[in-house]
This record gives sequence, structure tokens and C-alpha cells, in this order.
Amino acid sequence: MTGTVSYFITWTSYGTWLPGDERGWMDWRRGWKPANSKIADYARSIMTEETVVLSERQRQTVEDTIVKHCEIRGWHLWAQNCRTNHVHVVVTALDYDGETVRDQLKAWCTRNLKSQQKAKKNWWTEGGFIEEIENEEGLSAAIQYTLEAQ
Repeated sequence: MTGTVSYFITWTSYGTWLPGDERGWMDWRRGWKPANSKIADYARSIMTEETVVLSERQRQTVEDTIVKHCEIRGWHLWAQNCRTNHVHVVVTALDYDGETVRDQLKAWCTRNLKSQQKAKKNWWTEGGFIEEIENEEGLSAAIQYTLEAQ
């Protein structure tokens, strides 16, 4: 991939949006799926740790980590918002695909969170949502949503 590409990236904290969730859920192979209590019960039963609800300190760690990692990589961070159960990031990353950007941000956030709470293994759900932003209008909408609609 070459050129400037912006992404709207979202990921959730561990256990807060399970497969089968009553709000619907994303199956990475098949797309959006409706609620399914049997799948949700199963997903809950195989969790290896408690659901992660991020504290104010942890949220600040996540946001600080994202800023620093974007600076290191030379990515333009347009907006971010770490909530108690999910993270939104709007970023322009030269020559990187969205999955790489997301995975790097999640990995560095995990490392820094583990420095505060070593016993915790799982901080995030697998994967996350990535939308490629193709124009100024889309970029503006993603920034506004991230900063104001949370």
C-alpha cells in the first residue's frame, strides 16, 4: 500500500462486546450478526478473565500511548477517545494498512497497561473495526464522532 490513507479504528476492552451480544456483533468472516443469547452465553463461559472496564488512569495511559506511538511512526493522529469499554482512533498512516495500525496501537497500549497491572493477560477483544476514510468529508465525520459523539 502506498500514499496517504486515513483510518477510523475502534476496538473494545476484553469481555465488553462478546459474540452474540444483544446489540449485535461482528463476525470477522461473515460480517454483522444479530444477537444470539446461546453464542453470548458460550463466549462468556470461555472467558479466561473478568471483563475489563478501564479506569481513568488506564484510559489516560491508553491515550498517552497512542499519541507517543503515532509520533514515533510519523502518523498523523487526528482524534482519539478512550472510554471505559472501547477506544476510537482517527489516524493517517503512510504506507500502512489499517490492520497493522490497529494491531500496533493495541499492542503498545497492552504493554503499557501491563506495566501497571502485570497479572492481567487480556485487555482487549480480538480484532476491532477499521474503516478506511477516503475523503475530507469522511475524515471530518470520523473526527467529530470520535470527539463529540461519545
